[in-house]
Amino acid sequence: MKVFSKTKLATLALGGLLAGGVLAAGGSGPAVTYGTQGGHMGEVVVNPYRISPLTAVVRTGGYVITNATVRIVPKKDGQEIKYTVADNEILTHGGVPIFGLYPDYQNTVEISYTRHFNGKTEKFKDTYRMWTAPVYTDSNGTPGQRHATFDVEVVKTHKDFSDRLYLVNNLIPAPPQAARAIWNNPMGGALEWSFAPENAIIDSKGEVRWYLHADLIHDMESIYRSGIMMGFQQTPDGALSWGYGQRYVKYDMLGRQIYDRRLPGAYNDMSHSIDVAQNGHTFIRVASNDYRRPDGKRVRTVRDVIVEVDANGKVVDDWRLFEILDPYRDIVIKSLDQGAVCLNIDAEKAGQTMSAEDLAKQDVNNAFGDIVGVSAGRNWVHVNSVDYDPSDDSIIISARNQSSIIKIGRDKKVKWILGATEGWKGDLAKKSLQPVDKDGKPIKCERGVCDKDFDFTWSQHTAFRIDEKSKGDIIYVSAFDNGDGRDLEQPPLPDMKYTRGVVYKIDQKKMTVQQVYEVGKECGHACYSPITGLARYMKDKDSFMVYYSTAGLNMADRKAGKPTHITPFITEYRWGDAEPTVKIKLKDTMGYQAFPFDVNKLFQGK
Repeated sequence: MKVFSKTKLATLALGGLLAGGVLAAGGSGPAVTYGTQGGHMGEVVVNPYRISPLTAVVRTGGYVITNATVRIVPKKDGQEIKYTVADNEILTHGGVPIFGLYPDYQNTVEISYTRHFNGKTEKFKDTYRMWTAPVYTDSNGTPGQRHATFDVEVVKTHKDFSDRLYLVNNLIPAPPQAARAIWNNPMGGALEWSFAPENAIIDSKGEVRWYLHADLIHDMESIYRSGIMMGFQQTPDGALSWGYGQRYVKYDMLGRQIYDRRLPGAYNDMSHSIDVAQNGHTFIRVASNDYRRPDGKRVRTVRDVIVEVDANGKVVDDWRLFEILDPYRDIVIKSLDQGAVCLNIDAEKAGQTMSAEDLAKQDVNNAFGDIVGVSAGRNWVHVNSVDYDPSDDSIIISARNQSSIIKIGRDKKVKWILGATEGWKGDLAKKSLQPVDKDGKPIKCERGVCDKDFDFTWSQHTAFRIDEKSKGDIIYVSAFDNGDGRDLEQPPLPDMKYTRGVVYKIDQKKMTVQQVYEVGKECGHACYSPITGLARYMKDKDSFMVYYSTAGLNMADRKAGKPTHITPFITEYRWGDAEPTVKIKLKDTMGYQAFPFDVNKLFQGK
């Protein structure tokens, strides 16, 4: 019997692999050997960039492929997803991109396309079977939490909205890993907001059709890779932009990185909002990384700076709100429920408010950081959205802790303030919009309480200019009116609080504002969302989308030790209707924002 050395055995083994692998594949040199499932292109790669498990690429197989159309065959009584693919998208991904697969399921995908080879042009329609893995999300250790997304109950969907997809940006609170990195040097900062991501796209039947598996780009134990993923926006090219902690990013729906950047050095703590604007620049809600206050103290500020960066990440401009607005205006802050100030939830403080004496003690105690208070270095303004207005090169912000929607120009001058006039001083007091009725007659307001059919927003989220309805000096602005501190006070009973979506018509020349549409008020406390949320006009269906993101978060019950279950509602209303045409309930999840996702923007090569 022959005895071979280890080297000889390794050589024989390699030769066998070559003979049985590459050479057996039909060539005398390197070759692609993956199966093609019987189609007329190449192999199937599921989750090609490793962060979008319900996507795939069908490789070209070495051919030139053009004019592709993709159809994800629906489940029985399910929702079809169908889209065309620009030729340069096929070149970008090395194959035909597949979006909208069902999880834990053998999907059937139909692809129609033209194949070019050796001077010959042929048209094909192939059918592929693609099995996907179950949805997986991180656990925060809570008993009963599954490694999947939220449960979905479709209450109703009108047939005209049956093609809807909704991107849901939710959160998994308080994973222990997040406590290892705290951004608190020298004073202030907000990286304690480091929840785990729970981001998915659901269809009108309640099925998950995409989700972000963020492990490769998000790390709760790293200062520069952690933070809550927030501010999602579908850009005109169909991709997603968002931010988290010390980063702002853009990825396409297959998970291909377009950019993934740290914030510019002068800023920290992105949260809530990013606007990829019409001028090609990105407006990011951040804070100052190092601000020397008038009293000489150096702090990191909290949610009070807007920075504008160009396509290359270079800073173009910034809006330092502690120098533009009045960081000592406290009339709203003294009316807020301290149990739920955005994501700082403390049931023991439910129903409590801060007094002037409480605020004064903060300076005495040198207290700074993510705490409600006045002056830079504290959470005095809490901007939760920014929207660029190209008509006059300005920004519109939602200032939650001032219960105001504010427009500020490139010159850093306030153009107008939509909110209760009380507490604004000097030139800022002159910028308050005058409420009017439908006939243009002034409506009397006192301490935020207005006659007739008008109400300001209170601790609101998302103030967006409705471009399609705005013209010249007349603009329309939508907002999600959370409703805490309504009329500058806490109500006698907690269940008197309500949330609504609202639209205002603003005459910027006359400095007047008219309330033209509201929804949700009739739902009462059942839809009350003390924190987070979104309201937005949708042009494609002339509809108003409202996400009651924290319905069920009853702070009084939590304080009393009673069980509470956050049950967000996705709703969509035909413009002018009081009742929604779509209502989708998400169960036992911490909601942040949600909005319709347009599959027709995908893979168009723009």
